[in-house]
Amino acid sequence: MTTETLAVSRPAFGRRQVHAVAACYFVASFAALGLPPYFTEILPGLGDRAARWAGVLYVVPTVFSALAAPLWGRLADRFGRKRLLLRAQLGLAVSFLLAGWADSLTMFTVALVLQGILGGTFAASNGYLGAALDGPRLSRALTLMQGSARAALVFAPIVVGALSPWLPPHRQYALLALLPLAAALLLAALPEPAEAEAEEPAEREPEAAAPAPRAALRRLYALEFAFVFSTVISFPYLIALVEERLPGASAVLSGLLFALPHLCYLLTALAVHRVLHARPRHGIALGFALIALGLAGHGVADTLPALVAVRLLLGAGLTLGMVGLSVLAADCARGRAPGGMFGSLEFFSKAGAVAAGVTAAVGSARFGSAAPVLIGGGMAALTVLATLLPPHPRTRWSH
Repeated sequence: MTTETLAVSRPAFGRRQVHAVAACYFVASFAALGLPPYFTEILPGLGDRAARWAGVLYVVPTVFSALAAPLWGRLADRFGRKRLLLRAQLGLAVSFLLAGWADSLTMFTVALVLQGILGGTFAASNGYLGAALDGPRLSRALTLMQGSARAALVFAPIVVGALSPWLPPHRQYALLALLPLAAALLLAALPEPAEAEAEEPAEREPEAAAPAPRAALRRLYALEFAFVFSTVISFPYLIALVEERLPGASAVLSGLLFALPHLCYLLTALAVHRVLHARPRHGIALGFALIALGLAGHGVADTLPALVAVRLLLGAGLTLGMVGLSVLAADCARGRAPGGMFGSLEFFSKAGAVAAGVTAAVGSARFGSAAPVLIGGGMAALTVLATLLPPHPRTRWSH
């Protein structure tokens, strides 16, 4: 069968398909991102009256997702990216149902472990897109996927809180299991990436078969770990920091300050991508510099305008760094099995998040609520220096 015949008989993998994958990730992330902030309300009903295990259970899915992601990625390259993406959505649905029905702390913990092992929708979605797209089209799709993650992080806790008067957060797990099921039904209608590859050969870059050097891949993993560590470390204790600096601040104001960097990404990421897709190294270096300045500013900001300014500065750094890393990931995916690569990238991302959570807990307990942002700022500043070092002679930082 000729390429022309394939193009007629199969739907093209274009913007609609990319938006469908991003939308499926958004709806499937609602329970995973919206319900953990309510663990302090869920755990007393399961026997943990003081919710002492809330901090540990918060990172349980992340730890097991990090361990499972490389394996699922390799299996996707072997058995099909669409199949493994569907598996991830169905795995989330099963784990959410178990969490919603759990009547003991042990059963709830098992459900969270299964969420980490059976989920991994972000890495699975990126691996699926990596098999269908490359170059600027892939980096733009990865930027959109990060936008879905930011949107879920902002809106999911609000929706869960709004539903709480009618349905306790614990039982919302069972209700929200319908979302990954709906996502799986939508994804079932999408083509296998290998089919899309055959449809648009003219749009694929001539260098697609030549993989980037392994040095570029190692640097990508290191930068991903440092980026996630630097940004996530400020999440757990930001509300406490706001309450300390602005006594009497409402929960709505605290939530808006928390969401501000993510809203900055949502509003500007695609525009930033158009500027950075040819020069990711500069964007990553500038992003880490702004993150360092923004986090350092958190240590001294004690008025509402000052906090808004440093949150916006952090948002600008988050946007530049995340978009630059998406472009770099698309470059590294060229000529490689995308499932394995994005699975490994997810491992380093989750490892950075776990390290940030542990460091934030220890630093906050010993030095106060400002310690996590200062530690994250120090990590970002060191990464700026490492990023500005001349890359390996064969490392390609742009297309």
